[in-house]
Amino acid sequence: MIRVLILGGTGDAIEITNKINQIPEIQAIASWAGRTKNPVMPPNVRIGGFGGVPGLVEYLREQKIDIVIDGSHPFADRISWNADTAAREVGIPRLLFHRPGWEKESGDNWIEVENNREAAVILDKQRVSHQVFKNQINPIKRVFLTIGRQEIGAFAHLEEIWFLMRMIDPPEVDSKIPRGEILFNRGPFDLRDEREICTRYNIDAIVSKNSGGSATYPKIIAAREMGIPVVMVKRPPLPPGEQVTDVEGVINWLIDKIR
Repeated sequence: MIRVLILGGTGDAIEITNKINQIPEIQAIASWAGRTKNPVMPPNVRIGGFGGVPGLVEYLREQKIDIVIDGSHPFADRISWNADTAAREVGIPRLLFHRPGWEKESGDNWIEVENNREAAVILDKQRVSHQVFKNQINPIKRVFLTIGRQEIGAFAHLEEIWFLMRMIDPPEVDSKIPRGEILFNRGPFDLRDEREICTRYNIDAIVSKNSGGSATYPKIIAAREMGIPVVMVKRPPLPPGEQVTDVEGVINWLIDKIR
């Protein structure tokens, strides 16, 4: 029996796990970090971290894992680097599932930044000078913040901007929270609903991570149609090695490996 560890946290990882479990002679073991309460996930999943590279190496050896498939979120770069290091130390193959990021299209008004701190700087500049975004002469006053709950503190000092913060779970009790309102919701999201949110809350700008995929893309379409500028946080660098960009690519790679 071939034992495959799938590092998950996304809908794609659920699909990968379910499809691998249908392949004879392969046992899929999925692992979720556990940062989200009541996450959507396949059955028989381990929850929690490994304790860095040493803990992951120990797990791979103890569980006799033959192959690692990294299906974690594009912004969960630490686990991806740890998986690369650990797999090489143990001497087993590792595949990175890397869904394509969103590409700017005609009508998009994006400013791309390296991280959330830079995104906050952009919002503050536009609030003061009104000349940061292309064709945007009005100040930024109301922002749809769609980066989850863990890094919202990067915007807490922008006291003159009101934020609509969408997340699945509440922030930690001691978190710094920007001025505004929290909207609890879980994707996938509908284009009609995204338009309605932007209209109801008089949104001037959107801050988004370039997560790729279809589940959260409707907000980008709504921004394009409504002329709302977007501060787009680029993906962090990921380790080199074998990569595929779709679920079928994962299955084909795995079948080739076990032949």
